[in-house]
Amino acid sequence: MAPPNKSQAVATAGGRRSQRKQGPRERLLAAGKQLFSENGYEATSTSSIASQAGTSESQLMRYFGGKAGLLEEIFNVGWVSLNDVIKSQVIAAPTGRDAILAVLETLNHAFHNDEALARIYLFEGRRIRGVEHEVFISEGFLRFRELIHALIQRGLGDGSFEKNLPEAALVSALIGCAEGMIRDQLLARRTGEIADFSAKDIRAVVSAILGG
Repeated sequence: MAPPNKSQAVATAGGRRSQRKQGPRERLLAAGKQLFSENGYEATSTSSIASQAGTSESQLMRYFGGKAGLLEEIFNVGWVSLNDVIKSQVIAAPTGRDAILAVLETLNHAFHNDEALARIYLFEGRRIRGVEHEVFISEGFLRFRELIHALIQRGLGDGSFEKNLPEAALVSALIGCAEGMIRDQLLARRTGEIADFSAKDIRAVVSAILGG
């Protein structure tokens, strides 16, 4: 095998220096995000996460209490930045309907640009886990769902939504539709297939759910 050229060596050294600048907590978050997205939650061991992060399993336990706590924090970190962007767009939207469509476009854009987060969220979020059949829901997602509820109420109040459907049904339909269609796009990219619909099509479907 040929030795790495100068530019490759510089890039590798730079990556190692960057990793050393991060503390063990940040490295564990990055390693967990990568391994969960590549291998899935169940197939990823705490030892592999610690090894990838260049630290120990005891540090993982110290900061997150275990693998489940690490996954929860990965979700929360992702949702914090996403919810901040969403809130700024919601404020600028003239109606509840426009705000919902802006939220959808933000989600689609964010997941397209960060497929690791998208894979974890869409394939690992809210799955039944363990012998007690627990369903994990992150605080970030709960805040997002509360925001969708508020936007539905806003749209019903300003007349930009149809009023003949229950609020809870609209929230469930909107979140489920957006997640399902973005998930199918992601699956198509992973398998090398071409998705039969675009981001514009997703917007049109959600718009139809809202009443045309």
